This record gives sequence, structure tokens and C-alpha cells, in this order.
Amino acid sequence: MDAHRVIICGAGITGLVLAHALAKAGIAFDVYERDAHINDRRHGWGITFHWALPYLREMLDDETLAAIDDVQVDPEVGRHDTGNFLFLNLASLDVKFKVPPNERRRVNRQRLRQALVRGVADHVHWGKHLVGIEPPTNDPTLVRAIFADGTDARGRLLVGADGTGSLTRQFLVPDGHRNHRLPVRMLGVSVDLSPAEAQPLRDLDPLLFMGCHPETGHFLWVSILDTPDTNGSRGTAAEYYRIQVIISWLADLDGNDSPSTTTTTDGSRLAEMKQRATGFHPRLKTLVESVPSSTAVTEIVLQDWPCHQAWNNHGGRVTLVGDAAHAMTMYRGEAANHGILDVWHLSRGIIQSSQQQQQQQQQQPQAQAQAVAAYEAEMRARAVPAVLLSRQACLDAHRYHALDENSALLKRRALQPAE
Repeated sequence: MDAHRVIICGAGITGLVLAHALAKAGIAFDVYERDAHINDRRHGWGITFHWALPYLREMLDDETLAAIDDVQVDPEVGRHDTGNFLFLNLASLDVKFKVPPNERRRVNRQRLRQALVRGVADHVHWGKHLVGIEPPTNDPTLVRAIFADGTDARGRLLVGADGTGSLTRQFLVPDGHRNHRLPVRMLGVSVDLSPAEAQPLRDLDPLLFMGCHPETGHFLWVSILDTPDTNGSRGTAAEYYRIQVIISWLADLDGNDSPSTTTTTDGSRLAEMKQRATGFHPRLKTLVESVPSSTAVTEIVLQDWPCHQAWNNHGGRVTLVGDAAHAMTMYRGEAANHGILDVWHLSRGIIQSSQQQQQQQQQQPQAQAQAVAAYEAEMRARAVPAVLLSRQACLDAHRYHALDENSALLKRRALQPAE
């Protein structure tokens, strides 16, 4: 293998988009993923690309871009989508706010990951759990990744795209890598509904909506994950829509509302969801109460990491992208978009430094070091306020009467200029 390749640790969305960007530019890379195979575990429900779409389109080839359109949760709606985004009074179903629209693609995360893997599959190594990183002191052009199975990989740059619990981040920021836990609890399920059962929800919005109960402060998120056309049930006697349902609430995590004391099984978590939906409008209460007792219920730990602290990137040999660099909550739907922009800036720097070295026909570690430093400076200036805005949005989502058009939760989803 090319010792001067880029090592990407993590085959999530951000890591795979980086792989595509490098492949398109003819730069050697390999992706190392801890999962044994692509379907080894669930990778979330759905994500929304909005202001990052132009950057994503620039980095992917036409075939992969077409595949992304195909993995929309509802491609037909997506072709005519105006970006409508409703915030509801959960007691009455009245629309309290309309979040300013923009172009978007709501995609099924697992199918998106599968589509991205197809174009770079020969360079993805499965079952590679990163356990150590060594930038050799005697060679400023190399870095070594060490895996749990005893193998290793060497390259000129290691990019940690290894998510919220990033080991790469732990290596770079040993004393400050831990995430900040928010005082909010969140439970989520996916449930299959017949077309007749799904229609009252799609009448509110065909893709997604959210809201808060004015008295309890409980937050609800509902979104389409699959339609009969995308899951293959169209025309059968068992047509169905798969719906994502999430409920969250402000919590005393040190008291009687900690996960360890209240919800230790799927059954107890589902009972908690149904209890929290007690005051919802009948259309929404029926949705939650109809979730079968056998359904798997996921507790999502809400945490973030604002990347305040600059790290030693070892002469531009180790850096972070995506959730590893700036974990943020889901309440503004911006995490994936910032991850895409990370990749756009970093890949441009890698490409430019590679071209410079090719022109001079020798390895110049300072060119890569400058490119990585420039990427990290831009990313930090952009991501720190974004993480904090998403943190505030998470809290705002549960304070119905304090919400207004300027609340962090409701501000337009757009790339904010760095101050």
C-alpha cells in the first residue's frame, strides 16, 4: 500500500464523502472501519442535507449523486419539496412557527451509507477498531494507525472521522476529549404504519414535523423513513410507511429521571414515551400509543463537544472531521452539513498540497501542515458557534412559551459567516 496515502478512520457519512473527494482527485486513501460489515449495527434513522448540498455535489461523481437522490426517504416528494418545516403546538396541532425553507434532501442514513460505500468499496477495510496512533518522531511525513486485531496502517495523514466517541479526538485532546452531556432525555422508535394510518401525519407534512406541548414542555419529532415505493411494499397487501418518532424532555439527570433508574428495558422505555405523550393531540397520541410493545426503543444520549481547544496535529499528520471534531445535537439538523463542509475544506487543502508536492517532485511536510492548520482554523471558527447554537436549540425546543422567530431552534438553516 502507498505509504503516502490518507488514512480515514471511520466509514460513516463524513468519512465516506472524504474518500469520494480524494478518489475524484486521484489521491491515494484507505478507509478503516470498526464494524465487521456495513450492516453490523444501525447507523441512525434519517438525515437532512440543506445548505451543504452545493459542497456535496462538488465532491461526488454523477453516479453517486444520482444514488443519493434515490435514497431520499420519499424521492417523489423530494422532487417537489420546498423545504417546508413546521413547528406545532402538540396539544392543538396548530402551527406555531414555520421554519424558513431552503433546498434540502431528506435521506435514509443507512441507505445513504450503502450508496457511498459502493463507489469506494475496494478501499474500505472492515473490522478495524482503532486503538492507537503513532506519529513517528524520526519521520515527519508519516503517521501510523494501530488496530485491535494487531494490524496497522501507515500514511501521510490520519483523519479521524470516527464519530462522537472518537478515539482520534482522545489521542489529540487527552485531557479535554469528553463530551458535554445536556440535561435532556430522548427516546426514539421506528414504527410501520399502513397508508391509512400514515396519511393523517402526512397531511401535516409529507416528510417531517416537530413540536412542543405548551404545558409539559415535551418535544416530539416525526419523520418519514421509508415509503411503499422505497421499501418495496407498493402493490402488495402489506403496503407500509416506516415512521421515526422521537420524544424528548428536560430532565434531572442526577435525580429520579436518570436512565439508569427509570428505563432499563425496551418495555419501560416505551411506557415512558407513551406517558410523555399523554397530553398530545389525539392524532399524535394515537401514533405513540399504537407503537407495538415488542418495538425496540433507543435512548439517545444528547451530548456535544464545541472544540474550543486547539490540538497538536503533529505537523499536520492527524486531524478530525464531522462529529469527532464538533459533536452537536440534532435540533438544528446541521451536524451532517458541517461534516460535509469540513470535508470540502480539508480535501481542497490536501489536493492543493499534493499538487504542490508533485510539481516539486518531493515530499514537503510543511505544505500539508499548512493545509491542515488552515482547515482546522476555519472549522473551529465555524463549528464552535454552531455547536453552541445547537445546544441552545436543544434547550429551547422544550420551552414552548419562550420560543420566537429568533430562537436558536427556529433560525434559518444556513451557513453562518464566522465572526
